[in-house]
Amino acid sequence: MTRTRVRPFAHLDRRSSGRRRRSRGQAMVEYAIIVPAFVLLLMGMLEFGFVFNHNLNLEYATREGARTGAALANGGTSNCPVAGNSDGASITNPDIDAYIIAAVQRVLTSPGSPIDITQVSTIKIWKNDPANPGVPISGEVNTWTNTGAGSGPTVDGVALTFTQTTRNWHVCERNNSNVPPDSIGVSLNYTYKMITPLAAVLKFFGPGGVATLPMADQTVMALNPTN
Repeated sequence: MTRTRVRPFAHLDRRSSGRRRRSRGQAMVEYAIIVPAFVLLLMGMLEFGFVFNHNLNLEYATREGARTGAALANGGTSNCPVAGNSDGASITNPDIDAYIIAAVQRVLTSPGSPIDITQVSTIKIWKNDPANPGVPISGEVNTWTNTGAGSGPTVDGVALTFTQTTRNWHVCERNNSNVPPDSIGVSLNYTYKMITPLAAVLKFFGPGGVATLPMADQTVMALNPTN
């Protein structure tokens, strides 16, 4: 006679095995959802750090430019152009604006700087509106445009990457003898290119091409007084 051995609580084992399989399946689904979200969050944090670092360098660059412009003021020029000769041809002193741009460029290209200077489109030097701090006076803005490495004037033996395209606030018009003196503003525009794979994610959901972020910075300083 054959005996059938009955395992006690066998039905509970089957239920437990089914629950384990369901638990493993649920864990895999949660893993598949959480990991991409975590990676995306991590890339966002890294990208933010890169953006912050770039922004700090832009701030430092405009601050150095404004400090140079404030220190040089009108350059002590004593032979400013006469009426009707606003192109500055009769000025024998070096062009102060070129020194301001050189100060900005030195920071942008200094060792350790993450800035790609080819992505700095323009640098502007302007007269600050005393009634609206941080806002340039209309018609009192000098624009320097990125025309390629070595294409601009030479300052201290280094050819600038920028060339002046508009001159609306002449150095001889900068008054540092009034109280308060004029304030000079230096601003620039920069296109940041994303570094982490977050750029690929954004391209997947948006337009093609390299993911970029427009950035700008400006600094305003009062001209150093003559006395």
